[in-house]
Amino acid sequence: MAGLTFLVTFLVLMTLVAVVPKVLQRLHIPSVVAMLLVGIVIGPNAFDLIRQLNHFLGRGYPTEQIYVVLEAMGLLGLVFLMALAGMEVNLRILASEKRAVGWLSVLTFTLPAAAGYAVYAVFEPGDAIGKLVYASLFASHSVGIVFPVIRELKVMRTRFGVAVLASTVITDVASLILLAICIQLKRHAIPSRVAGSISIFDHIDPQVLGGWFPVLFVAAILTYIALAMWLVPAVARHVFKRLHPDDDARITFFLAGVLVVIFFGELIGVSLIVGAFVAGMALVRVRAFHAHESILHKKIEGIGYGFIIPFLFLTIGMKTDLGIVFAAWENAIIVSVTFVGLVVSKVVSGWLAMRISGFGNKKGLCAGLMTVPQLTATLAAAAVALQLEMIRPEFFNAIVFLSIGTTIPVPSLTRLLIIKGKIKFDAIEDQLTGLMPEGEPDESLV
Repeated sequence: MAGLTFLVTFLVLMTLVAVVPKVLQRLHIPSVVAMLLVGIVIGPNAFDLIRQLNHFLGRGYPTEQIYVVLEAMGLLGLVFLMALAGMEVNLRILASEKRAVGWLSVLTFTLPAAAGYAVYAVFEPGDAIGKLVYASLFASHSVGIVFPVIRELKVMRTRFGVAVLASTVITDVASLILLAICIQLKRHAIPSRVAGSISIFDHIDPQVLGGWFPVLFVAAILTYIALAMWLVPAVARHVFKRLHPDDDARITFFLAGVLVVIFFGELIGVSLIVGAFVAGMALVRVRAFHAHESILHKKIEGIGYGFIIPFLFLTIGMKTDLGIVFAAWENAIIVSVTFVGLVVSKVVSGWLAMRISGFGNKKGLCAGLMTVPQLTATLAAAAVALQLEMIRPEFFNAIVFLSIGTTIPVPSLTRLLIIKGKIKFDAIEDQLTGLMPEGEPDESLV
């Protein structure tokens, strides 16, 4: 009977994951948001579908055990998601348009981060770690939203497209590093958590190093990233040369490589979000991953997006209780101030950066709008922050509400602005000042 309970539960979940996103796509709702909504509706804060199924089917696994399994699946989905996000990064693009990339990266990170810090400080002025976490959440972008819009506009090889895509990658990496610092500080604030940690920095008293602790920790992270970018491709090339391109063992070695990078990241206190992202950036430098059309890349994307990653967004949705948003006036204010603070800071910083780089007002506003959606990396980081109790559930719910509220309308608003504003991307100001790698397909620009 227990096996039947488990089978029926996962059958229902996979059916919802397969059907609901396809239905909501007709309303131009991204599949990630659709899965979030499914998780919210079936979660314990709403219909509690799993408990209802368990009760209907009679004796079986305790509901709590099923939630534990789903949580583990969601964690593996987080690893796949961040690894695939890292595989969308091509560092060679950064040299093709330094000025626009530089200004957009700096301003779209610092201004939203300052806004996030200020928003959290309004409600929790004494929580230093929480303010930094909110700053990192505000600073992150969404490659998953920006890339399809840029590709659809066919501006991949323009200054505009390069600046927006490259700055998205840079700000995502910077925000993840800031989150890693926050996690390390939080662990030191709770000695019981440090006791079971394998991180070297968790067993070093920050007071011993004084003001040098953050500096040394950031230096360790940068060294870790550099070593991963050098060692992982070398080892992967050696392994993949001995495996046939159609050999499924390549997928096993891919996941093993990602987990090894994550493990060594944990040794210095780097969150698995950062570790998986770095592993993806390193592995994509291997020839087997060079193009999105490669067999290996397609297999990994199929397993990730088709099976594992949906559980991540289901579990995030299950943790969300949008009902408490309006249960108290303070909760509604948290959501409102978070939403307004992020949208304004993103649009203003994007517009300002593009104006400094020589673009017009309309293109500056367009770039600012593109940086507004908060999706994959932001939700993953928010889930980790909630798990480690770095932010209260009210703020986590505000971030989920923010993701839904910015991801659905912004791409359509961007296209509407381009059409109504008659924005063209073939002017002299849009020509690249640097040279792109020859023979590189458009999709490899990120």
